[in-house]
Amino acid sequence: MNYSLKAELDNCYSFADSLDNDGYGARQKAGLKTREMLQFDVLQFLAYLSSSNQAELTLEIKFIREYLNQHFTTDRFRTFKYERTTGDFASTPPRSLTYFVQGDLARMKVNPNAVYRSRDYVRTFKLMGQEFIACNNLTDEGEIAKLTGYCLMLDKYLKSMNLYAIDPSPLLDKYNALPKNTPTANQTGSATVTAKPEPAKDVDTLLEELDSMTGLESVKKDITNLVNLLKIKKLREENGMKQPSVSLHLVFSGNPGTGKTTVARLLANIYKGLGVLSRGQLVEVDRGGLVVGYIGQTAIKTSEVIESALGGILFIDEAYTLIAGKGENDFGQEAVDTLLKAMEDHRDDFIVIVAGYPDLMEQFLSSNPGLRSRFNKFITFEDYTGDELMSIFESMCSKQEYKLDDAARDYAQNYWADKAANHDETFANAREVRNFMESAISRQATRIVSMDKIDVDTLATLTAADLME
Repeated sequence: MNYSLKAELDNCYSFADSLDNDGYGARQKAGLKTREMLQFDVLQFLAYLSSSNQAELTLEIKFIREYLNQHFTTDRFRTFKYERTTGDFASTPPRSLTYFVQGDLARMKVNPNAVYRSRDYVRTFKLMGQEFIACNNLTDEGEIAKLTGYCLMLDKYLKSMNLYAIDPSPLLDKYNALPKNTPTANQTGSATVTAKPEPAKDVDTLLEELDSMTGLESVKKDITNLVNLLKIKKLREENGMKQPSVSLHLVFSGNPGTGKTTVARLLANIYKGLGVLSRGQLVEVDRGGLVVGYIGQTAIKTSEVIESALGGILFIDEAYTLIAGKGENDFGQEAVDTLLKAMEDHRDDFIVIVAGYPDLMEQFLSSNPGLRSRFNKFITFEDYTGDELMSIFESMCSKQEYKLDDAARDYAQNYWADKAANHDETFANAREVRNFMESAISRQATRIVSMDKIDVDTLATLTAADLME
């Protein structure tokens, strides 16, 4: 038994008791102790994750007996799973969580800085699910996908109740808040390196940062699923069990401005937090940072970049340009060959992410069997919707202490809806929002600079005229 996990569960039981004592729990409304409701909800959750394999199910039932003191035969447990976890189970927050949320909201009125016990609840579910899956002799990716989807549903519910850990802020704000990269002294061209990894944060906090970004729903699910798999792999390693094979090299496919670099930077820190990488820095590079137009020099330059990325992630943007020339005077293939050798030589502490337009990335991987075999995990970054672009714009306004009047808000809403629906391949998503914002600020300054009286409200307000190109 993991006694730390048992302590987490016991803390939730204690808070459930306090909810009943304070009049916010299930006892007064449902005639059932909140503690008992919580235990039953955990049981249903584990049944939802459980395996269909007889041998694995026996181990899972033992887990339930140890942590929940509930006894089942395999047939009875299968019946319980069928009866309790079908229909809309995976999309409905547990009843006991709704009482935890009610208690948090009531306590917030008295003390706005109170600790959110509903967050402890969700964390306990996540940890319980990971430990439950890890107790198997086999690691079922279907179980991990269920865990990921269910826990993302719990996070979404906390967001809807304003009880999430991190205030939602759009991707562009996250990107602008990060320290700018600085070229290393021995590099030229387009290679840049994050000089120091960001201050250490626990993996759950980093995942919360990812989940707070605007849009990127499929990306969030894929990354969270990968992290859950790595956590379970680590738990199995600690218990001397066989570990699932996990490919950590990734393909990020998507159009410009969809957050590929920002997510890669977060992922570097997540991998470090999980112990997968020793340093956790992100090295960003494109063709210009790897390829030199002289025989023998490309391998040297590429090796220098790889050396700076050991212990972290090498992020190659527009990776398909490495094979675009393919003439006798093009040395991109030399960079690819050097990269593939390094991925084999340093496979325990070196991860590569290649990124670019979806169709061109497919051509890149098809150009070399070695590339295809090493990059078998794709994460697709979809273009932002009109509502998401508007959300990014409004957040940028708020962060820079601007506000939109009614006409400006209507204009911007229609503008971004049209942009999302009708744009060509050069559309740069969040970068377009940044450029739009900068132009609006410039036009507002031109409009108000000659006014006789400029008050704070005038300085802060953007009108429809300021937004129109």
